[in-house]
Amino acid sequence: MKQKRVLVCSFVAIASGLTGAYFGGQGNLVAQIERCDRQAFLLPGATNLCQVWITPFAWTEGSLTGLWCGMILGAFAAGLATHSRKKEVSRK
Repeated sequence: MKQKRVLVCSFVAIASGLTGAYFGGQGNLVAQIERCDRQAFLLPGATNLCQVWITPFAWTEGSLTGLWCGMILGAFAAGLATHSRKKEVSRK
């Protein structure tokens, strides 16, 4: 029974970590691109250059944060879902 619980918790943690990595990367990328768009550049094409420069860093930072948070929260949720309660022994 314990092997199944470990397998379920591991699978849920990895799946939620990958989901968190994807959405974290997307969210951080959108936020950084908006920051490039808000800055007033005098040179034509500077916004595109900023977006090209910022994309890999934003994607990496957001993905790592999302992966970490997703795995921790997924493992915690799976542990709570697969937890079996032990019967209490009453002392009389």
